[in-house]
Amino acid sequence: MNNNLLLSIKKRRSIYNLNNTSPLTDEEIMTIIEQSIMHTPSAFNSQSSRIIVLLKLEHEKLWDITTETLRRIVPEEAFGSTLQKMRNFKAAYGTVLFFEDQNVIEKLQKDYALYKDNFPIWSEQTSGMLQLVIWTALSENGLGASLQHYNPLIDAEVKKTWNIPDSWKLIAQMPFGTPTSEAGPKEFLPTQDRVKLYK
Repeated sequence: MNNNLLLSIKKRRSIYNLNNTSPLTDEEIMTIIEQSIMHTPSAFNSQSSRIIVLLKLEHEKLWDITTETLRRIVPEEAFGSTLQKMRNFKAAYGTVLFFEDQNVIEKLQKDYALYKDNFPIWSEQTSGMLQLVIWTALSENGLGASLQHYNPLIDAEVKKTWNIPDSWKLIAQMPFGTPTSEAGPKEFLPTQDRVKLYK
């Protein structure tokens, strides 16, 4: 039995303490992203996922936008911990923005009306698979990452800043960089309570 993939998935963890360096070149990072989006499955081979990769100053700009957006809505007495989180994300090397193209989904709903209620669900599942593939691939190459969801709060400003099509729906943000500390211990529910076998 080959456990290489399972070991890679096990190694992938949420890493929040990152710095703005990378053991990979920018070209190598883009190869990971491009190969991941090409080979992650999607319902009806819809290929509805879209990605924006922000590096260095463009990455920092995203977390400045997020910080100022949250500053307007988070109570001042609670903003200290929020600000520290934003600083941690900004200190990383880059961010992957995950989108799903709603034009693709709406066309599928029109073409296959019997399944129209399922296409938005399947789209989210595709995005989740893509997030895991990229996260695991980055981890295998010495980069730490975490998955964040500041959408829809930052959607309008993100689209305006990077000229993103209106049909692209922001799903998640993944800051990444070289880890400066390891992930802590993680508790697991017993697998026998979560997995059943019948034969």
